[in-house]
Amino acid sequence: MTAVAQAPARRRRRRLDTTAVVYIALAVVVVIGAILVAAFADRNFFSPGNIRDILTGMSVLGLVAIGQTLVILNGSLDLSVPYVVSLSSLLAAETMAGNPANIPAGIAVAIAVAAVIGLGNGLIVTGLKVNGFIATLGVGLIVKGYLDTNYQGSAGSVPPAFQWIGATGIGPVPVSTVIMLALALAVALFLRFSRTGNHMFAVGGDAGVARLSGVRTQPPVIVAHIICSIFAALAGLLLASRLGVGNPTVGTAGGYDLLSIAAVVLGGTLLMGGRGSVWGTIGGVAIFAVIDNVMSVLQVNPFLKDVVRGIVIVAAVAVYTGRTVHDRRARFARKEADR
Repeated sequence: MTAVAQAPARRRRRRLDTTAVVYIALAVVVVIGAILVAAFADRNFFSPGNIRDILTGMSVLGLVAIGQTLVILNGSLDLSVPYVVSLSSLLAAETMAGNPANIPAGIAVAIAVAAVIGLGNGLIVTGLKVNGFIATLGVGLIVKGYLDTNYQGSAGSVPPAFQWIGATGIGPVPVSTVIMLALALAVALFLRFSRTGNHMFAVGGDAGVARLSGVRTQPPVIVAHIICSIFAALAGLLLASRLGVGNPTVGTAGGYDLLSIAAVVLGGTLLMGGRGSVWGTIGGVAIFAVIDNVMSVLQVNPFLKDVVRGIVIVAAVAVYTGRTVHDRRARFARKEADR
């Protein structure tokens, strides 16, 4: 192929950004899933009930992954999120105690405590210079110790008025999914138009360069950890709404720490930070939800889900790495040509 013929192909690859690749992959997964469900389960993949199940599966993981996106954009991680999810569900359920009048107080307590935990994570990472992986793992273990010491099982009670959030929908679309997407839009606007959002990309890309450019590198990291913990609390509130009670293991049972990181990476956000998008993360969450739904409908061994998830993650990272290497080579070639 001549250089002239290769040029349009290179331009098309450059125009096709990572988020677009994620949604193309999602479309492929949906088509394959629909074929498998129709062939082996004799069911309609696009039935309202099945669509509702997929969207419901996206809600909780989507909330946690949105917050995790901000942290990873800054070059950090948050492994405390499953414990914050569990603690928030318990604090909300115990505060509400089945009384509709206590719903605002229950929500406020859960979010406030989560914000304090996020603040602690951010200060440890930025002030004590502890790696985000270790810092949030340690904080998560502290919260886990509190949960194990004070709770032996479910506690509290969520009033029916609050359970409405997790049980109702607009047609086949659950209210919880609408809330999750609205919050995703808010975070996307925050990243695009706010100074702190822009600084998150700068800090994650290269903290040293950002510092030399006059960016205060600590506040964006702290804000990201606070928002991440608040979103974990929102996920805990949603789970409490669905279960009707708080549960000390609901977060860890869902594996929201590793799954949220996987969804963020699958959505095209670089694990070392500096590049990514909330909408890519939502696409990654949707891919996981579709795969889980298809395997549940086909009654596949649950342990096989982790195998498939692992294959998808490795394949996605391999594709993104290949695209990054290609882009770097192209930039290097252009610089050499300009000399």
